[in-house]
Amino acid sequence: MPEEGAPRPEGGEPRPEERLERAVRAAEQALIEYEIAVETFRVEVENFSRLHHQRLGPMYTRLDELDAQIAEARAARSGDPEDRRKADEARARVMPMPAVEELFHGWMDGDGLFPEAAAMLTDQPVRPPQRVRPSDEARKLYRELARKAHPDLAQDETERARREEFITRVNAAYGRGDEPLLRELAEEWAAGPKPPEQTPSESEELYARLEWLAQRKELLTVVARELEESAIGAMLRLAPDDPDRLLEEIAEQLLAQVAERERELAELLGQ
Repeated sequence: MPEEGAPRPEGGEPRPEERLERAVRAAEQALIEYEIAVETFRVEVENFSRLHHQRLGPMYTRLDELDAQIAEARAARSGDPEDRRKADEARARVMPMPAVEELFHGWMDGDGLFPEAAAMLTDQPVRPPQRVRPSDEARKLYRELARKAHPDLAQDETERARREEFITRVNAAYGRGDEPLLRELAEEWAAGPKPPEQTPSESEELYARLEWLAQRKELLTVVARELEESAIGAMLRLAPDDPDRLLEEIAEQLLAQVAERERELAELLGQ
C-alpha cells in the first residue's frame, strides 16, 4: 500500500485506489484499538480469576467446612433423618472428587499448564501477577508498543512474523505487569529495522484486506462477548475503576460470613 502523500498521476487527479487505501488505514487503526481494548480486558479477567482463586479460595473452603459442621451438629442434636441427609450433602461438598489441578499438584488444569508451571519447565522466571490491573505506566507502555508493532500493520509475511513474535513478548510482559521489561521492549523496537518501503497495491488486494479486517473484528467481537458474559467478567463490571479493591471487599464479606458461621457453630455445640 503506498505511503500517505504519494504523488498523484499527472493532471492532479486522485488515483482510483486512494479512497480504498484510506478505508483500509481507518479500518486497521480501528481494529488495533479494539484489539487493545479486548486484550487489556482479557488480562484483567485472567488475573482477577487467578487472584480470586489464590486469595479467596481458602475462605470459600472454610465456609464449606463450617456449613458441614453446622449441618452435622444439627443432625446430631435432632436425630432427624432429613437433617442427617442434609449433613451428608454438606460434607460431600467439602470433599469433592479431585480436580485436574489437584491431581497434578497445581501444575495444570483442564486447559493445560498454568503459566507458572510452563515458565518453570522452560527455565523462565516464575512471576505470577501481583495485581488484577497492571500499573498505569505498564498500560501506557503496552498501548504504545501495541500500536507501533501490531502484526496487522505488516505488509508481508516476513514482517508479520517478526511483529507477531515481538507482540507475544509484549503481551506476556503486560500480563505480568512487568514495567522494566516493557521499557526494554520499547527500546528494542525503537532500535529495530524499519518496515520495508511499501509499494502500491491493486484494488483487489485492498478489497481483500478490508474483508480480512472485517473478519478479524468479528472474531474479536466473539472473544469480547465471551469475556464480558463470563462470571469473572460480570464481577469486574461491578468495579471497573478499581478491580483490586473489589477483591478486598469480597474478602471482607467472606471473613464476616466465616465469623457468623463460627458463632452459629459454637452455639450449636454449646460452647
